Amino acid sequence: MYNERVALYKRLEEEFDSRILSYITSDRPNMSAQIAPDVIDYFIDHLDKIGPCKKISLFLYTRGGDTSAARNIVNLLRMYCDELQVIVPHKAHSSGTIISLGANEVVMTKQATLGPIDPSLHTALNPRVADGSLFPVSVEAVKGYLEFAKNELSITDDASLASIFEKLTDFVHPLVLGEVYRSKAQIQMMAEKLLQNQVTDPEKIKKIIDFLCSESGSHDYTINRREAQNELGLNIKKPSADQYELIKGLYDDINDELQFSKPFMITEVNGAYAVRRCLLESVVGGSDYFTTEGVVVRAALQDGQIAIQNRVNFEGWRHDRSSDNSRIAIGNGEEEIVYERGNEFQT
Repeated sequence: MYNERVALYKRLEEEFDSRILSYITSDRPNMSAQIAPDVIDYFIDHLDKIGPCKKISLFLYTRGGDTSAARNIVNLLRMYCDELQVIVPHKAHSSGTIISLGANEVVMTKQATLGPIDPSLHTALNPRVADGSLFPVSVEAVKGYLEFAKNELSITDDASLASIFEKLTDFVHPLVLGEVYRSKAQIQMMAEKLLQNQVTDPEKIKKIIDFLCSESGSHDYTINRREAQNELGLNIKKPSADQYELIKGLYDDINDELQFSKPFMITEVNGAYAVRRCLLESVVGGSDYFTTEGVVVRAALQDGQIAIQNRVNFEGWRHDRSSDNSRIAIGNGEEEIVYERGNEFQT
């Protein structure tokens, strides 16, 4: 829990001579979460309490999410610090990789991985699958379909290619295809601007973007520390033994709380439940968390079967008041700063 993590956050701040801000989006099966715009106000709350400083280290665990929100987070963090560091204990995929590209350096453990940044679109016009849910349209999947026709099947005449494209529009709305092209151009431009914080060579920037957007071959491809540093040329830092122990300790404690690897099963719940799906924490700002809360009601049917009803009562951000102290003091290397505890954005 947060109160046990505070000591680890403080020690990690000393190790990196920075202010630690921890952002976690859970990938727990059936109770996962993603980077989303609704977290921005909470980032502002924590950063206002931290105040302008020399260096901020973002402790990040995520499988991805909204690309615009990821860029917004980077831009916001940079307004409060001269140097931005991202610490990746395990996963920083998709939009998490976008955030990492915007840092001056990325600290990766030996098990940490980044991933491709080719976007998958989720719009109201997306195709629907059998259960009625929307099927994500991958930018690279559309590109792969067209390239397969041209390169593998050797179809080159305009009439046949037009027919193949029309077949595609039978399954994917033309406006979604237009958004696919726009999103690819947008994410390449975004990555190019963010990378300038850690890579200055234009050729290296192009190589990194080409790989992350296309050449990796699959959105599920994972990039370890060695590949990120030696093959892509990102500014990767290996933590010291003491730093690794602190990073691993924080990750293990968060994993114990959010239970990444344990699927949430309604059939195993009887009564009220509350599941934390995101965390945003700092020493001076306390702990904010996104939660889903509800009640599982069971009833016997006439045929002897058991009916299970899940009633979700609340889904949104809350502030962990158990983390609040009236005043928290930390040092900035020159003098002690005392932060007053506010109540902005609390539910």
